[in-house]
Amino acid sequence: MKANNCVIREATFQEVSIIAEHFYQLWRDNEVPPESIKPNYQEITLQFIKNASQKLHFKAYFAEIEGKIIGSASCQLYEGLYPHILTENYRKYGYIWGVYVEKAYRGRGIGNQLTTSAIAHLKTYDCTKIILNASPSGKPIYTSLGFTESNEMWLDLQ
Repeated sequence: MKANNCVIREATFQEVSIIAEHFYQLWRDNEVPPESIKPNYQEITLQFIKNASQKLHFKAYFAEIEGKIIGSASCQLYEGLYPHILTENYRKYGYIWGVYVEKAYRGRGIGNQLTTSAIAHLKTYDCTKIILNASPSGKPIYTSLGFTESNEMWLDLQ
């Protein structure tokens, strides 16, 4: 898939350390201080990806321009936060996470292309819905792709 001389391709398992770095940078770009991110973030992320690959059909995509990886997105089946008592034809969710594009390449539709690739992957598993958590800067991208805000509620205790 190409957009603005950008190639979107599947990540290989040997490249997942790049996803961990992008995931770290995503949090930093959203003003999370470095001391609030665990120093072993890469190990944690790689273990998460390994588990998701084994059980949840994990797949990641990279955006490349002239051979340089400048963005990524990850997706998998959503494991959920409570027991699965509903049938899959009623509720089988996909989850997209870690959509990241380097600052210099933002605003070119690359995040849209990465997200579209993740959506296509999750559709192959007959997901009934796809969930993601959007940053304020990401919301317009996801809204343009048809995502709507959910009924999720929070109580901030800090």
